[in-house]
Amino acid sequence: MIRKGRLFTPGPTQLLPSAQLAMAAATMHHRTAEFRALYTRVLADLKTFVGTKNDVVMFTASGTGAMEAAVANLTSPGDKVLIVSAGKFGERWEGLAKAYGCQYETVRAPYGETVTPQQVRDAVKPEHKVLYMQATESSTGVRHDVKEIARLVKGTDTLLVVDAITGLGTTHFDADAWGIDVLIGGSQKAVMVPPGLAYCSVSERAWQRMETAKNPRYYFDLRKERKNGAKGESSYTPSTALVAALAAALDYIREQGGGDLAAGRKLLIDNAETAAAMTRAAAKALGLKLFSGSSSGAALTAIAAPDGVDSSDIVKAFRNRFGAIVANGQGEMKGQLIRIAHLGYYDYLDTIAAIGALEQVLAEMGIPIEFGAGLKAAQQVYAETTQPAMAAR
Repeated sequence: MIRKGRLFTPGPTQLLPSAQLAMAAATMHHRTAEFRALYTRVLADLKTFVGTKNDVVMFTASGTGAMEAAVANLTSPGDKVLIVSAGKFGERWEGLAKAYGCQYETVRAPYGETVTPQQVRDAVKPEHKVLYMQATESSTGVRHDVKEIARLVKGTDTLLVVDAITGLGTTHFDADAWGIDVLIGGSQKAVMVPPGLAYCSVSERAWQRMETAKNPRYYFDLRKERKNGAKGESSYTPSTALVAALAAALDYIREQGGGDLAAGRKLLIDNAETAAAMTRAAAKALGLKLFSGSSSGAALTAIAAPDGVDSSDIVKAFRNRFGAIVANGQGEMKGQLIRIAHLGYYDYLDTIAAIGALEQVLAEMGIPIEFGAGLKAAQQVYAETTQPAMAAR
């Protein structure tokens, strides 16, 4: 049979066709009225997508660029900060804090587990200038309880910065009500365009902190981007094609919500939640172990490799047999698990395809499974989840 290339990785994700077309047609100059209008519209739509009244700024960078901005702009050398870490991306906060001369303490959980609010309660101190965390740790598939952790620092002098690069579009947030000071997203995730744009919402408390923060910043200067963004411009040459693609993707999400971008965002999140629940049920029905246990997020499902099997072989089999790309474990977890994504441009049929391919791959590797067991479990979850919506039609 022919093979159709598919991405089932938690970034980059499958591209939205209309975003690809918009990107191909984007020949405008970035210092023109045409582009200023586009840029202004995208920044306004990002506020709705994030779900905030705070200003949103955008960089031509990977999501890590916005993470660096959240350290460079909010801290001074020697500042004490608290980091929540349960995987490779939590450890990235440690590397950034160290690079900018911060004294950091870490609240840690083993890979595959989540840091609890009680752990944070026990660790956070008044001298911590910022608390840095992930919403979803995409190296392991776990989701942290952002709402409860936010409640612990709300009303204190500790700022809360949340890397929601895989969280936005897969998790419900109320950034303003919860008191999230910086909420970070990236273009290669739930908004379905290629890597290269990072964006973040910034609270008034965070803007005020920047006036006294002493760490150096140049390209990732949030105040500079805010000032220029108000005029419909970026401080430096942006990726005009990616901005056009992002505009098309946000329009698509709005259309899915019947013309309401916030409603479309909810549908996008609910879609990820359903696909994740289907995949978890399928894995269990096939006798596989979920790596992320009871704290699984909706951005991806991390599945432990069967005993005696290197997950690298499963990843290769997906690619060679079906042209599909699933993610291996990262760092020390390589060879131990596979990660199947659900964020962005994935639907029921994509989910069924991934589960069917997983059954085929395992069977061909000699793993004893019952064909159709995972598919049946997934279909049951889908039917139970969507039945009320179908009945309403």
